Amino acid sequence: MTSVFDAAGKNMPCTVIEAGPCVVTQLRTVEKDGYAAVQLAYDETTEKHTSKALKGHFDKAETTPKRKLVEFKNDFPMELKLGQVITVADLSEGVQWVDVTGISKGKGFQGVVKRHGFQGVGGQTHGQDDRLRHPGSMGASSWPSRVFKGMRMAGRMGGDRVKVFNLQVIKVVPENNLIVVKGSVPGAKGSYLIVED
Repeated sequence: MTSVFDAAGKNMPCTVIEAGPCVVTQLRTVEKDGYAAVQLAYDETTEKHTSKALKGHFDKAETTPKRKLVEFKNDFPMELKLGQVITVADLSEGVQWVDVTGISKGKGFQGVVKRHGFQGVGGQTHGQDDRLRHPGSMGASSWPSRVFKGMRMAGRMGGDRVKVFNLQVIKVVPENNLIVVKGSVPGAKGSYLIVED
């Protein structure tokens, strides 16, 4: 993240996203595939790190191998051809708000206080010197003699697919394929994101 100053001199927290160039690697149609969609590829890689099946897929589009493939079912504002390169300048005209999807940072195995916001068992009285962050009672007694499924307990946290809606587009830098959005986006630095209008 970074920050920029607006016209009034207010400092706004922002995230810079590199959004391209992307290559059209497949055009799905209702007649052939049962639905209409566009498949875009991003981020160059070597042939050594590409399977033969994917290499053939990229050869059809007459492009070099890429790391990330994503399908978009939304209607594109322009007519697309196989192998066409799409940049930020092609899609950013008039766009003021975007939705960003990504994989959130993994936090590992966490307890109930951090994972679910529990308060802990209570104060340090009544002989509880080591149970301040424990879950406490889980509600099961002689019936049903088990813990219900879905009970909020300790476990792995993060690493989920998260979508952040309505992030304001502050600036677009078309020569570097950069989009600057107000606020934060899911994931660590360098992770892949899906940006939709």
